[in-house]
Amino acid sequence: MNKSTRTILAAALASFCLTAGSIQAQHQAQNITIQVSKPTAEVKPTMWGLFFEDINFAADGGLYAELVKNRSFEFDKPLMGWKEVKQNGGGTVLIINRTAANDANPRFARLTVDAENGTYGLLNEGFRGMGIEQGKQYNFSVLARQQGKGNLKMRLELVNEKGDKLGKSEIGDLTPEWKKHTISFKATATAPKANFQVLLQGKGVADLDMISLFPQDTWKNRPNGLRKDLVQMLADIKPGFLRFPGGCIVEGKDLANRYQWKKTVGDVEDRTLIMNRWNVEFAHRNAPDYFQSYGLGFYEYFLLAEDLGAAPLPILNCGMACQYNTGEVVAMDELDPYLQDALDLIAFANGPVTSKWGKLRADMGHPAPFNLKLLGIGNEQWDEQYIERYRVFEEVLKKQHPEIMLISTSGPSAEGPRFDYLWSELKTSKADYVDEHYYKSPEWFLENATRYDNYDRTGPKVFAGEYAAHGKEEQDPESRNTWYSAMAEAAFMTGLERNADVVHLASYAPLLAHVEAWQWRPDMIWFDNLRAVGTPNYYVQKLFGANSGTHVVPALRNGAAVTGQDSLYASSTIDRKTNEVIVKLVNTSKAVAPVSVSLEGATIQKRTAALQVLKAANPMDYNTLDKPQVVVPTERKHNFSGNTIALKLEPQSVTVVKMPCKKL
Repeated sequence: MNKSTRTILAAALASFCLTAGSIQAQHQAQNITIQVSKPTAEVKPTMWGLFFEDINFAADGGLYAELVKNRSFEFDKPLMGWKEVKQNGGGTVLIINRTAANDANPRFARLTVDAENGTYGLLNEGFRGMGIEQGKQYNFSVLARQQGKGNLKMRLELVNEKGDKLGKSEIGDLTPEWKKHTISFKATATAPKANFQVLLQGKGVADLDMISLFPQDTWKNRPNGLRKDLVQMLADIKPGFLRFPGGCIVEGKDLANRYQWKKTVGDVEDRTLIMNRWNVEFAHRNAPDYFQSYGLGFYEYFLLAEDLGAAPLPILNCGMACQYNTGEVVAMDELDPYLQDALDLIAFANGPVTSKWGKLRADMGHPAPFNLKLLGIGNEQWDEQYIERYRVFEEVLKKQHPEIMLISTSGPSAEGPRFDYLWSELKTSKADYVDEHYYKSPEWFLENATRYDNYDRTGPKVFAGEYAAHGKEEQDPESRNTWYSAMAEAAFMTGLERNADVVHLASYAPLLAHVEAWQWRPDMIWFDNLRAVGTPNYYVQKLFGANSGTHVVPALRNGAAVTGQDSLYASSTIDRKTNEVIVKLVNTSKAVAPVSVSLEGATIQKRTAALQVLKAANPMDYNTLDKPQVVVPTERKHNFSGNTIALKLEPQSVTVVKMPCKKL
């Protein structure tokens, strides 16, 4: 018998034993007691949240609804995303750099036009095209001026891949001084990969900058705002916090490339574009057109958090670049500007309108404070250089802003010498939370549901800031987001919830990915220019986020927590706002699992429970943009008698049970 045959037979035998054991177990119901009157911990409102990073074209080309790529010609290659268009006319384009006059937005395009009987101009390709919908309104704006005499008119055209016109409009009256021109027009057809043409007719010289096109139908109808369908999917999770602007982009590949929040606020045309570090991170997923325009900046992040009802959780650079890249650190005697950024951010978020930064917030449209309470210092840094810099931030911030809770880091791994060193140092610090990250196999998540059972209850609390089960993949971009990985995460999350006295925040990562422009997978939500799809992992997050409850109560089998015995995982909470008992059950076996859930210490309001069930026909199933309903939750009612509900858990499923009680 060769090695390959032995391996196949061993796997088949293991599968048979697992199935046989599960089938045997199904003849006898597993009895779970929910001790409703014995809450063990408060579930923090921040328990289940969102981690946003500008990776996979999540901001420009994604959440930020701008359709024009490289709108101000600030990419390393100024005409990237643009090409000349000549229609019975001619001309030339020249990029002018005026750094001395405007170092935040130094470049603009000068078009010398000779097209009295035609047009000459530029076409923008968008972010892998532009998603245009029939009947929708689109808002165009441009900063323009005309040099000297001329009779130039501007013609604007949306075209599909064949060059057919989908919408058009015109602008005249170009002046010698810079002026912002705006116009709106309606699309006559739908196209997932449209282009946009800015054409000039006549003879003369025109300067163009900040060429922009937005759908009018944005989130909350805010002009030049966020993509509505994507934000709605985030809102449906009911997140407790929004972490931004990400992880590794906070660090940058070097300190010059780090995220600097002050360059992302104020007028959009005055925000300084930089290269996104994911532009060059992976040779196999190179993205030379990946930059950060900062149209989605810190003000917009705070506003989004407020819209979602989520606590804002910004992460700031601590004077260290990504240690996987350059590992560059700022000298300790030059750390003050980084510390000042933190102090000024608190002032921007919470300060009075009479202060410098509070006034800027008010001028941008939000006089009321954003109620910032959480602040992260660094991302995935490690070793002594992080602790040395973190302690400087901690000393100053705890003295000047004791109301702000600080988040530190345990590095990029879930275990190991660096992890242990950081925890040993931070236990004696004033850190409120330690950020732990784990990108592991689904099996790791299944085996680690008890990870926090024995954590120190007196030290800093845990922020499970980035996690995702990484399993097998196929050709489809979405293929790594399998039901198996999502189910494993759900099992692990019952352990997070059970230990809510230690774990106060948790977020899956990354959040968003464009199917044609991704650098990393798996991701929670996949999208193209017109569509978005929730992964099985998304629906797990949604089930937990929308059913969090207010207090953890014990869910016991034979007096012990349910952490994988007979392939079953469980956690339970009560919600004192709605007077409901909420039980989350994960059956990882391949067989139906009969379960008897008894409520101890509760008075039932009515004996009809609401069930939400998430499962798949095959553990390797996943959702795609073309097949978005392969793995989605179903809802039903379930009647029961007394204080016990009998359930038959579907094979390899996640079930949420909600039972109404009298006052809890």
